[in-house]
Amino acid sequence: MNNEQNNSRREFMKKAGLGTVGLALSSTFGFSAKSYNRIIGANELVRIATIGVNSRGNSMGRTIAQQKNAEVATVCDVDERAIPKAIKSIMDAKAKSTPKSEKDCRKVLADKSIDAIYIATPDHWHSPLTIMGCQAGKHVYVEKPLSHNPREGELAIAAARKYNKVVQMGAQRRSAPILTQGIKKLHEGIIGRVYMAKTWYTNNRKATNLKPGTVPSWLDYELWQGPAPRRAYKEGLIHYDWHWFWHYGTGEALNNGTHEVDVARWGLGVDYPIRVSSVGGRYQFQDDWETPDTQVVIMDYPGRISLMWESRSSNGRKIEGQDRGIIFYGDKGSLDTGHDGYRIYDQEGKLLQDVKANETASLEGRNTASPSLGMDSLHVADFLDAIKNNRRPNCDVELGHKSTVAMQLGNISWRVGRDLKIDPKNGHIIGDKEAEKLWSREYEKGWEPKIA
Repeated sequence: MNNEQNNSRREFMKKAGLGTVGLALSSTFGFSAKSYNRIIGANELVRIATIGVNSRGNSMGRTIAQQKNAEVATVCDVDERAIPKAIKSIMDAKAKSTPKSEKDCRKVLADKSIDAIYIATPDHWHSPLTIMGCQAGKHVYVEKPLSHNPREGELAIAAARKYNKVVQMGAQRRSAPILTQGIKKLHEGIIGRVYMAKTWYTNNRKATNLKPGTVPSWLDYELWQGPAPRRAYKEGLIHYDWHWFWHYGTGEALNNGTHEVDVARWGLGVDYPIRVSSVGGRYQFQDDWETPDTQVVIMDYPGRISLMWESRSSNGRKIEGQDRGIIFYGDKGSLDTGHDGYRIYDQEGKLLQDVKANETASLEGRNTASPSLGMDSLHVADFLDAIKNNRRPNCDVELGHKSTVAMQLGNISWRVGRDLKIDPKNGHIIGDKEAEKLWSREYEKGWEPKIA
């Protein structure tokens, strides 16, 4: 993390009353739901449009509405059934006003009264809509992954910088006080030189079989596809299982792995790798999945540092007693982070410190709507504070890109069936033309993301 990003984090933590120096364990993590709403002042109201409001977007709309200096002004979705549910959720949160409803995100972007957009659409929309939002003069909070492919991430960074907009990726752990404290201890040398991080994700997902169907009356399938080249509608794809098809999704590596790898990269203090390899496959079922359900990605970074991600999407046995997690290894011990805090061990594996989070800061690893309401609230608060103070947020677009591209390179390695040599200055693939073709994608004519 650069000095600018460290300074931004310290300033936010000061404003939030969460300074990382001198944290008292008896009070650090004792936030109530109401206290999240008072994290920053309500001097300036930020009007936000939520785009994509099924499941995750519904939950986050409520979280945004509960911030005293934010208003959910518009709710947008191509599924007309989702809009009234989202509006009800927002109003149940005692919102300041009833949001407008809209189906077409382009009309939302044309509304000059909207200050920022929140994006929880399928992955193939993330960067194109982020770029469109910046060009329309909006700040952007976009859920992970930042992009569907590496080139899109580069364009999203360019858009944020050209139009001077705050772009925050939804890596909520970047705003978690207890994790910030643990990472700070790592950087101060609590376990010596940190040379490896192991991360993992497990679930018990079932088979997915698609079949031809008729587009339902409640869905604007043309807009749902948006930037992606057109394909016939199939039952079983919408609203979740598109994750397992390359045309729209990015597999478990980006669906969940991005979270752990982002924290691992933060703790290791690394940017782009020098080598990436991946093995695995669709092993549990013989069905229509295109992405792996069992996968290991290994990234080597400059300075004799490695990062590993292991995933079993369709076998629910936990690793180290947790469905997802991170372990940092150093030459003087190890540190692991999980749902309830972090633990520090010596070189022999003896537990030295066990720091617990309270309920509002804990994590439900397999909850797709809101793994942690507490972290969501803090990450939204950081986004709003970054807008107010014209600074980069805790998970700025560039940080989000570096974590996203790491896992995209893992997927590319898996798809071509070999290790990739990477330029550590920018993350680009070196000397593999077949792999380089997957750096970008084709778009539906007229939907190509570009920086004007």
